[in-house]
Amino acid sequence: MDGQQIVKIISQELGLGQDQVRRTVELLDGGNTIPFISRYRKEATGGLDEEVLREVEERLNYLRNLMQRKEEIIRFISEQEKLTPELEEKIKQATKMQELEDLYRPFRPKRRTRATKAKEKGLEPLAQLIYDQEKDLENPELEAKKFLDEEKELLQTSQVWEGARDIIAEWVSDDPEARALVRKASWNKGVIVSRGQTEENSPYEMYYDYREPVKKLPPHRILALNRGEREEYLKVNLEVPQEEIIGLLERKFIKNREFFGLGQIQEAIEDGYKRLIQPAVEREIRNDIWDRAEEHAITIFASNLKKLLLQPPVSGAKIMGVDPAFRTGSKVAVVDETGRVLATETIYPHAPQNKWELALRLLLDMVETHEIDIIAIGNGTACRETEKLAVEVIEETNREIKYIVVDEAGASVYSASPLAKKELPGMDVSMRGAVSIARRLQDPLAELVKIDPKSLGVGMYQHDVTGSKLKEKLEQVVETCVNHVGVDLNTASPALLRYVSGMNSRVANAVVEAREKDGVFYTRQDLLSVKGFGEKTFQQAAGFLRIYSSRDPLARTPIHPESYSVAEGLLQKLGFNSQTLEDKEEIQKLREELKGINPADFVDQLNTGLPTLRDILDALSRPGRDPREDLPKPIFRTNVLSIEDLEEGMVLKGTVRNVVDFGAFVDIGVKEDGLVHISEMSQKFVRDPLDIVAVGDVVEVMVKGIDLTRKRIGLTMVLPKEKK
Repeated sequence: MDGQQIVKIISQELGLGQDQVRRTVELLDGGNTIPFISRYRKEATGGLDEEVLREVEERLNYLRNLMQRKEEIIRFISEQEKLTPELEEKIKQATKMQELEDLYRPFRPKRRTRATKAKEKGLEPLAQLIYDQEKDLENPELEAKKFLDEEKELLQTSQVWEGARDIIAEWVSDDPEARALVRKASWNKGVIVSRGQTEENSPYEMYYDYREPVKKLPPHRILALNRGEREEYLKVNLEVPQEEIIGLLERKFIKNREFFGLGQIQEAIEDGYKRLIQPAVEREIRNDIWDRAEEHAITIFASNLKKLLLQPPVSGAKIMGVDPAFRTGSKVAVVDETGRVLATETIYPHAPQNKWELALRLLLDMVETHEIDIIAIGNGTACRETEKLAVEVIEETNREIKYIVVDEAGASVYSASPLAKKELPGMDVSMRGAVSIARRLQDPLAELVKIDPKSLGVGMYQHDVTGSKLKEKLEQVVETCVNHVGVDLNTASPALLRYVSGMNSRVANAVVEAREKDGVFYTRQDLLSVKGFGEKTFQQAAGFLRIYSSRDPLARTPIHPESYSVAEGLLQKLGFNSQTLEDKEEIQKLREELKGINPADFVDQLNTGLPTLRDILDALSRPGRDPREDLPKPIFRTNVLSIEDLEEGMVLKGTVRNVVDFGAFVDIGVKEDGLVHISEMSQKFVRDPLDIVAVGDVVEVMVKGIDLTRKRIGLTMVLPKEKK
């Protein structure tokens, strides 16, 4: 398999043109990042988006590893002088790692097995005679006696036959077609069975006596079974129709049912299956379904994280962040429109101090002094009690303010981090949490990138899946979101900058240090003076970095510096220039002018590609635009509900907090999130909740059921016509 074959395979698998794949591979090999290729190399890739580009990259890496493994295996077998042209061709044609390893299995160095010992005793010729089924014997027992040898501990013919069977069993086990046959039958007819290992109550009681066909197991159930087994509540195994599978193997290996050694080969086949193949195939299948379940869980987590990070910012507002608590007091931090901390305070409105009136007066004073627009309350301990306090503040102040409950997941992680210490030096750790709550409402992306994605509470199985796989996927999601939105070069933290295409932590820190030492950047070209910021990094990063400066007006747009001449040429043809982007009235005139042009008419004149020109037109029509601005705004409240206030049939607006396999959890303004089960999302069948909702979506729901004892709320998105 060479590079061209790899391109052809990826092209066929993903339904892409071979030229598209070849050029994408060349760009990846050239050190270009996925966000850069997706945004600035559309002509080369045919406009492939990031998701498809990552699929190409994943398959490219897999197939290159496969190709490398093929070369190793061919070399290993050749060194044993056992490589035949037929085997070499099979190895070269293999398209899966499993298929390749099956072919290599007979030649792989083995530890001392029963078959190895039997071969050392010289029993391979007899095993071969039985296995071939060609030469019949008038006196098999006499043939076996030829192999008796006291020194080799072969004292009886039964020992001779046993050794021969051990060799045949290993041959059966090593046969690639046999393993594929067993694998297929076990997958199609296997049943996962779990039994309880204890009589005590546990979250896994429903699995104490459970059976389900392996190919029908949903991902969340696989993860639950594995977790229950890992915690020693369950014993899980794969049951398969053994006799049926043994029959399939006999039809493959038995060529002559009149052969003298029929019983010997039948016994060897059964032993080879039960002792060698079946346990290995069970492990393979369980690993396979685990991998699929893990991939599914990570995909859901990634999708939820993406929606969380891309929540619309609440810009231009002064915000009071409150991190509620009982005994230690609630921490309050006020930030201005840029996130700068204006004031902090600790209040004790709740038990055991119960200084409600004092807390109310302190908050009212801060609201009036700092002209607060929004109160952001963390959703942890004492959240509901603090909401009541916020409602009293709203009722007593003359200002028009509202409050919102903010998911505080990860705030404590950030508060104790080195980055928080650097950003908020000398501030109490718990107070930093209140600052984080306020800032994450102002700009969710800029604040949430400071926190390990696993701590953000939008997954359900993050403790079950492989940490390295989850980390890699979530890093990709953050990278995608950061580059989709763009980053203000003169205000961004190192935590945010490190996700910009082409940059890493070292370069991000160097940029911030240069900014602190020499002052703000006025043009994108200024970046080239930063130590470690070379031409390649500049190429990959520049288009995603925003600068709001009159010296480089195009830097407020996603137009790449390599296309500045195209943008300026277009502006000139329309009677404008780059300084137009500094004037709101001129921008409006430009926008009207751009509506009436056909991009294709300018492609040859400006010597550029049509996809690039379209992106430039879009950027010029809305310079400085944040793509998150088009998303639904969060729900602000002025009063507080409790679960006791709810009634069945009540219709409310809520915010989706988490999406899982079986539905979605929705914040409807009471302490407990309600569950919309997957069956209540639509009148039509829903296969995946993510097809209907995503984290951050604002949805209309109706209360379907209330369990006050267990504090559970059942919701439905299927509203009767009179309720809509």
